[in-house]
Formats: sequence, C-alpha cells, structure tokens
Amino acid sequence: MIRADGGRLRGEAVGEIELAEDNGLVIRRIHVRMHLKAPAGERATARRVHGMFANFCPVYRSLHTAIAITTELVWIED
Repeated sequence: MIRADGGRLRGEAVGEIELAEDNGLVIRRIHVRMHLKAPAGERATARRVHGMFANFCPVYRSLHTAIAITTELVWIED
C-alpha cells in the first residue's frame, strides 16, 4: 500500500474555459496533476493505479462525457 497521508499526495487541477455557441462560458478541458511522494519501489504500483483510477472516480465518471479530462502523475522519490 502506498501512503497518501501527511501531504504525500497533492493534486492540482487546471480547467480551460471557452465560449459556447450561445456566448456563455463552458469548461471544455480539465487537466489534473497529482504529485506523489513515495519510495522508488512503489513506482510501478503507482503507475498501474494511476492508469485505472479514473474508472472508479465518481467525478471523472460524472463529467468525462461532457468535458475532456486528462491526468498526470508527478513522481517525487521519498
């Protein structure tokens, strides 16, 4: 198990907003960058989990059909 407590996992999200056809603002894209501080031996596990977590994330599952969502894992060796 990879620990995520004590600030070891931090996330930041950036959204891109555009004008819709009716001149209202809409979110078109969201990019989430997750910073994980963990030992080198956990890197393969972290990559595997990162590759499949969206399928279990309620926010992603709710929004991905309307908004393009991408994620990135930034590794910080502990």
